[in-house]
Amino acid sequence: AAPAAKKPRRFRLPGRKKEEAAAAEAVPVEARAVARYMRFSPQKARLVIDLIRGRDVGQALEILRFTRKRVAKEIEKVLRAAIANAEQKSETLDTDRLYVRQAYVNEGSRWKRLRPAPFGRAHTYQRRTSHIVVSVAERPIRLATT
Repeated sequence: AAPAAKKPRRFRLPGRKKEEAAAAEAVPVEARAVARYMRFSPQKARLVIDLIRGRDVGQALEILRFTRKRVAKEIEKVLRAAIANAEQKSETLDTDRLYVRQAYVNEGSRWKRLRPAPFGRAHTYQRRTSHIVVSVAERPIRLATT
């Protein structure tokens, strides 16, 4: 009978604790949140979404809090939902390492409406809706190399 194959041993790098080694090998957590059919135009929402894409979560929340646009409050709700989803996925999540991985606004359905016009006529206009998607992920731990 052939001897059983041994599993390769994993060695920790000197100076690293077990928790850091486990965290470095763990897959980074990703979570997303979606808000659909929001009542504002995608063009206006993209102005605010572009401000937070790629930023740390704390910095993004701060930017949204002080942005003077109506859509900023709704985007902040979606971002907070994505953070909560990430916390639900992992018990060992460090929320300080989260960043906005993806943030985009898609066009939703358009509501066709009529506006009264002179001489008994009517003009049509469209009320635009938006789908907001915010995805957060954990930044990988960068180990200091000397």
